Amino acid sequence: MDERTFRQLLSAGVKNGASDVHLRAGSAPALRINGRLVTVKAPALSSDDMERCTGHVLTVLPNAPSPANVRDMDLSFPLPDVGRFRVSVFRAKGELALVLRVIPERIPTFTELGLPAALADIALEPRGLVLVTGITGAGKSSTLAAMVGHINTETRQHVLTIEDPIEFVHENAQARITQREIGADCDDFATALRGALRQDPDTILVGEMRDRETAEVALQAAETGHLVLSTLHTTDAARTIARLIELFPKDVHDGVRSRLAESLRAIVSQRLLPRADGPGRVVAVELLTATDTVRKMIREDRLHD
Repeated sequence: MDERTFRQLLSAGVKNGASDVHLRAGSAPALRINGRLVTVKAPALSSDDMERCTGHVLTVLPNAPSPANVRDMDLSFPLPDVGRFRVSVFRAKGELALVLRVIPERIPTFTELGLPAALADIALEPRGLVLVTGITGAGKSSTLAAMVGHINTETRQHVLTIEDPIEFVHENAQARITQREIGADCDDFATALRGALRQDPDTILVGEMRDRETAEVALQAAETGHLVLSTLHTTDAARTIARLIELFPKDVHDGVRSRLAESLRAIVSQRLLPRADGPGRVVAVELLTATDTVRKMIREDRLHD
């Protein structure tokens, strides 16, 4: 597949409202539209096609490796006049494969996404921890982008994001936005988050809570007067709290519950459901705000309540 055909395929995906473009050797390209995979009417891709497609994507890297040497890699790929993509390059049965997630160029608003109006107030909290949760493809990145966009237009803060890779690109409005990418700008979430505390942020966005070290530094940041936004792959508020606590050893769980009860501001759990009134999907949201009762339940390990 030459560069022109590759560009046309991605452009068609964007125009047809695809969330993802799937490419692998031995199969025709496929688009995920409204949650369902649709096979493109095109010939099956060959190994050479996948080598060339991977090469097109890797050109954005300053020291691009040869496609032959790539096994697993995540990166962002801007395509002028088409859009931005979050790309996962990997191998399956020895063959290269690509999944490209379409990232809208414009920052979405809460209204456009169908999110609760209460998120506007939560995004402007002066400090604490806000978690956006859901399965892969539930729209977590879009929700976080809308929150950062709201902060950007309403405040004069410094917002620092740590992402793997950078998805939505924010331009300064009222706020100053600093975006850092794992691999290109920093080594990992925990190290970058620790460094962020010395970079005068008001709000810190951590792309994902992956391990204990990241969770520990995020809690420290929330406790020391920063608003911390992050994600977890959990399906509701109770499971989110349980998962966060389970990142730590059992002998410190009581202390973590107490810290979390003090720091938590909200948990936004979401999923995308098929519309009942036509094509497309709509977001369903469970929003937990940290009331005094919720804090008490967290401290007392009453997550079933």
